[in-house]
Amino acid sequence: MALFRFPRRISRTSTLLYISILLATAYLIHEFADSIESTTLPTHWKEDYSHWKDELAQWAEKQTHHEADPQTKIFHVPSSPSSDDEKRNAVIEAFKHAWRAYERDAMGSDEYHPISHSGSNISSSGGFGYTVVDALDTMYIMGLQDDYTRARKWVKDELSFDREGTFSTFETTIRVLGGLLSAYHLTSDSLYLDKAVDLGDRLMPAFDTRSGLPLPSVNFAKKKGVADIYALDRLSTAEAATLQLEFRYLAELTGHEAYWFKAEAVMYIIHNVLKGSEYDNLVPIHMSLDKGDFVLSEIRLGSRGDSYYEYLLKQYLQTNQHEAIYRQMYEESMQGVHNKLVQKTYRHNLTYIAELIRGRQRQWVVSPKQDHLVCFLAGSLMLGATTTGAVSSAISIPPQMSELTEIGQRDWNTGVELLETCMETHRTETGLSPEIAMFKVDDTTVGKGDPDEDWYIKNSKKGGPRSYDARYMLRPETTESLFLAWRLTRDMRYRDYAWAIFSAIEKHCKLPEGGYATVLDVDTVPVSLDDKQETFFLSETLKYLFLTFSDENVLPLSEYVFNTEAHPLPIFTPKIHPSFGAGFRI
Repeated sequence: MALFRFPRRISRTSTLLYISILLATAYLIHEFADSIESTTLPTHWKEDYSHWKDELAQWAEKQTHHEADPQTKIFHVPSSPSSDDEKRNAVIEAFKHAWRAYERDAMGSDEYHPISHSGSNISSSGGFGYTVVDALDTMYIMGLQDDYTRARKWVKDELSFDREGTFSTFETTIRVLGGLLSAYHLTSDSLYLDKAVDLGDRLMPAFDTRSGLPLPSVNFAKKKGVADIYALDRLSTAEAATLQLEFRYLAELTGHEAYWFKAEAVMYIIHNVLKGSEYDNLVPIHMSLDKGDFVLSEIRLGSRGDSYYEYLLKQYLQTNQHEAIYRQMYEESMQGVHNKLVQKTYRHNLTYIAELIRGRQRQWVVSPKQDHLVCFLAGSLMLGATTTGAVSSAISIPPQMSELTEIGQRDWNTGVELLETCMETHRTETGLSPEIAMFKVDDTTVGKGDPDEDWYIKNSKKGGPRSYDARYMLRPETTESLFLAWRLTRDMRYRDYAWAIFSAIEKHCKLPEGGYATVLDVDTVPVSLDDKQETFFLSETLKYLFLTFSDENVLPLSEYVFNTEAHPLPIFTPKIHPSFGAGFRI
């Protein structure tokens, strides 16, 4: 029963009077809440009071559109028996070391160079704070009041998207739009939603193409999509299919259906192209903007392919498992992964995810190469196993095999095994994993790299010379999977793995004067560093480490999906009726 019910016909003056009275009442309740709640009252009185207070607060929130006072909205970091406070706090200190160096040297710049104490921007017309917006929700959930307040002030006073230049549709969506939407959800601060709407509107022209696939870049000042000057008709598959979580949630918040349908159309195109194709529901990494079809290119779950698969599962989860078409696409793609890409090393039986490349006779050839980026799949498979692969909604922690379908058991086991392989690639001189690992498939490769290991870094060896593949860029993919594995199992080995990675970062990437930098060769010490602190180190790597050592009620998996930049977005039942797969049932 509703707490307040108005007469069907009342005057405008009366309506305003009712609203004024209710808002004043809400204010008085807020002012005296502490004294009321501390008073010794009968239990049912407190329960009635709590329910009434919550309902009134929710009603009042709907009547107002306001910018929150950052001093009153900061997140409280709970301590509990399930959290490891010492390690969690060490991660917070690392974030402060990284963020405050950026704030000191390059506040407002898109990217940070900690060795030279400088910043740089994507556009010559100025930056729009990739690093600031990317880091907002991390500092908020860490409870860093002062840092958050200063960052919010920059967003309010300085952030403008009215910029000439070419900006990546994909990177801007996942980092900036995702960051603003996450900050809005966590704080209810309309500042972030207003900025998100402005940005979303400037991104929308990217979809104005013949096929409906988005152009890879946008000029925000002109509100015009921009093609790649080196490949006018080409688009990365992952970049096209990793915009949906953000635009769907923006549509849900605003009621502006175009955000939803433009992003959804990409999935419809890919779904139709895959029908009857030779790809076994796997996607080549490039598409044609004009034809809306795949371009002959590699198939992999690394760069340019990875987050397509990630967002299949997450789109299904985001709308509270209401869109069965995404479950079908996810399950079919994971079947293709197991059919074509899941491989084992020939000696130690390490599970890895290979790539498919075209051979001289245009046949598909398996390449034993795995990007660090692929390590996201370990946690994704485990999460998928306990959702799409569950017999019922009641799943134990850790899950019992009897609670999973046969496919769920397969995916769970592959995820667990792949995560162990990803940790194997941390068996380097620094304890950090390389950008790319090659795996040994037979006796012809046994002499490459460490003879005792089943993997190696191509064209690189300890002490030098080094290749690009040998670097560690502060990447988050393994830490993301460790976070998910910990939440789904509470197995201490995953916290131990996470701490080992964090300790290696502290030892080899941390700069005494502030900031963290890329290691150029993970197998050579002392290390050589590259002058760059990636924004995803603040938004993803440290956030996932923080959450691994925090209480499981901080951003629970039952209530949130994380976009590919680790910005938490809420699970919701959509008010907008999706057009793709409408009425589809498994």
